[in-house]
Amino acid sequence: MHSDARCARGPFKDVDLLLARQLRGHSTAQNRVPGRSRSDQRPLSTHQLLDAFEVLYETEGLSTYRLPFDLERVYGGIGFASEVLYSNFVSSIDGVVALGEGKHAGSLISGKYPADRFLMALLRACADGVLLGAGTLRSTPGHLWSPAQVYPSLAESFAGLRRSLGREPEPRLIVLTAHGDIDSAHPAIQRGATVITTDAGKRALAEKLPSTCEVVSLGKGEHVDVAKAVEEARKRGLAVLLSEGGPHLIGRLMEANLLDQAFITISPLVAGRDKQERLGMVEGVELQPLPGTWSKLLSARRHGDYMFLRYGVKR
Repeated sequence: MHSDARCARGPFKDVDLLLARQLRGHSTAQNRVPGRSRSDQRPLSTHQLLDAFEVLYETEGLSTYRLPFDLERVYGGIGFASEVLYSNFVSSIDGVVALGEGKHAGSLISGKYPADRFLMALLRACADGVLLGAGTLRSTPGHLWSPAQVYPSLAESFAGLRRSLGREPEPRLIVLTAHGDIDSAHPAIQRGATVITTDAGKRALAEKLPSTCEVVSLGKGEHVDVAKAVEEARKRGLAVLLSEGGPHLIGRLMEANLLDQAFITISPLVAGRDKQERLGMVEGVELQPLPGTWSKLLSARRHGDYMFLRYGVKR
């Protein structure tokens, strides 16, 4: 509940509190109406009023934006430095974030839990650009990396936040591909993207992409240099960057010491591993024993059976 609303009850607050508890049918229930039992907790629609996140811990002195009321009511405060690169993943309890190419792992692992989708939309709304690997693009056909795509009921509030921050109406999509292996018919590509690739990738994409796209070659090589890719994004005014993966891209960003913060949703799902490739958040690099990356917990929030963690990860 917003602090002003809590104070506004004045001398009637005890009566209101008693009524709320009676309505919820439990004398020790929290002071929110309506309540939801564990059995009916997950099916909440994104078109219903979302309960506020419970803030368990937050480091003092974090940057904060001025949020529209209905965004602040749900999440509390959030903000970033003027130049930052942060990631967002949902993970099972046992550390699985990807289920193999061709599967939209995020939705399967999160169960499309509304609070996770709200945070995904909020983090997109804060960003100038969204950075992806080509594999993530291929595994999510039909997806658009916009706040409204994942949380349409608050689309106007997310748009208002972007306007107040001086952002473009939608975050710019930035796709990294070494060989140009992307679907030009993907709706996100049709809407416009900056594709960062190699000379070989640029040749493969010649005359295949719509005019809304820009293709940037970083020269010869088998891989896209992530440091140069981030530099190219920043040259285009994309200072606040969100990466939604995949795990190999996050690994390379962390190896290059480019990732500043990581948002991790811990879903109550246990995914397991067998013969299928099921990846963790960081793949393709070893960060221990040397040089190693020790993170700092910046905030911890809870919503239902889900945990929402924010770490500072830059060495």
